[in-house]
Amino acid sequence: METVKGFNDFTGEEAEKRAVIMEVIRRTFEKYGFQPAETPIIEYEEFVKGNNQNDEAVRDIFKLQDKGERKLALRYEFTFQLKRIAKNKKLPYKRYQIGYNFRDEPIREGRTRQFVQCDADIIGSTLKDEAEILSMTKEILNALRIESTIYVNNRKLMNEILEKQGIKEKENVIRELDKLDKLSKKEVQENLKKYNAESLVEIFTKSEDYYEKYENYKEIRELKEYCKFSGVNFEFRPFLARGFSYYNENVFEVWSKNLPVSICGGGSYMIDKNQSTGISFGLGPLMILTNLKIELEKYLIVSLEQDKKSIELAQKLRKSGKNASVYFGKPSKALEYANSYGIKKVIFVGAKEIKQKKFKIKDMQTGKEKIVTITKIVKG
Repeated sequence: METVKGFNDFTGEEAEKRAVIMEVIRRTFEKYGFQPAETPIIEYEEFVKGNNQNDEAVRDIFKLQDKGERKLALRYEFTFQLKRIAKNKKLPYKRYQIGYNFRDEPIREGRTRQFVQCDADIIGSTLKDEAEILSMTKEILNALRIESTIYVNNRKLMNEILEKQGIKEKENVIRELDKLDKLSKKEVQENLKKYNAESLVEIFTKSEDYYEKYENYKEIRELKEYCKFSGVNFEFRPFLARGFSYYNENVFEVWSKNLPVSICGGGSYMIDKNQSTGISFGLGPLMILTNLKIELEKYLIVSLEQDKKSIELAQKLRKSGKNASVYFGKPSKALEYANSYGIKKVIFVGAKEIKQKKFKIKDMQTGKEKIVTITKIVKG
């Protein structure tokens, strides 16, 4: 039976790799003082849509209806749920959440309809917090050995430029300008003609020094100064807007040359009249890009009619932090079993081994065998 388009099963080494990446992210989030949170996958449709019904991601929500004919929807991101869970929290409230979200959108490399997001947000934030978010982002990508570039822009700066140009339909125009990293200048100009705003393409593709004359460029300048404290560099991208209209100040996006979609993104926004900021990692792009080698130390203990001693040895290995399974089947099938599940070391436990207190270990990668004591096995 095939899965629904855009939904996938994950098993074996692929599932292990996903778990390791999420653990790297979780540990880093907690290292920076973020606390975990969990929220429902299903919410009322009205709450999911919020005030951003024209955003592309909101238009792509999966709609549901329960037996009481209530209009429901699958969550498409975590940020809108902060409106509820951040209430009455002492500020700044730093929360992280890792879990599934859903969007009924086109499928491409790095994008599926069910996907894991790893979010960290600060409710009651300042520019200094934005710099810390970018520092944390860089630390995670370094740990995963992903080469990337951080791009930053400011929504207030974009609005300031549009006001000076006499543009009325700002959100629609911003949505088109945000496509300048995906479409050609000519294509974006064509899209902007209906708003009489095609001349903006030339303005929003100028070099950075051009924007220093605008009042709101100061937030980019200040963010650069704070980022220097932690050795983080970013590139200014004047047309970057992100897909959500709730962003109100700086926005960030991280890209790799090896993937046609962003690795992660975020920015600053208001939650219950509190300035806030956050970042969101997509697990799909990280899976494709990471050069992190996942090498879990796994042992298969083959019981040669010595079940009690085999279980005891497995427990000792587990207590020392190693992964251990006991194989009770035919010994002739044990090596085949180990290979099928990527288990690198096989230990044979028979009457002779127990008597001598030494055990044969077979390395499944090299094929070499050696005789060692229990103490040496446990200590590794």
